[in-house]
Amino acid sequence: MASNVQVAAGSRSRNSLFSLALLAGWLIPGAGHLFTRHWIRALLLFLSITTMFSLGLMMQGKLYAPNTGDTLEMLGFVGDIGSGLLYFIGRIADLGGPAVELATADYGTKFIVVAGLLNFISAVDAHNLKIGRKPAA
Repeated sequence: MASNVQVAAGSRSRNSLFSLALLAGWLIPGAGHLFTRHWIRALLLFLSITTMFSLGLMMQGKLYAPNTGDTLEMLGFVGDIGSGLLYFIGRIADLGGPAVELATADYGTKFIVVAGLLNFISAVDAHNLKIGRKPAA
């Protein structure tokens, strides 16, 4: 009976460790791959996602707010929040253009959204590597 409790507690701590790769990968681009010891992949993801997000802000791209009623803006918010801490820093620092008035601002908005979506994919990839669902290459 005691061994069953120990097994359950051990699997619970392993699951929380696996979830940590997912959460860290979402908050900081590439951090989930640091937990899986894929150093080069972590660096490349960090550089690419951070660069895309920064370029989007430099092009005066819009950071979507969570409280709009428009469906497309809510989807844009989901994409933006995928950038993790980059999004929260951008919102706190009041970065991003107010409304899309230039063609480059529209491209910048898309860069920001795609950076967030890429970060979601990389966080899930790190989680799959950690739990062994995806073999390490």
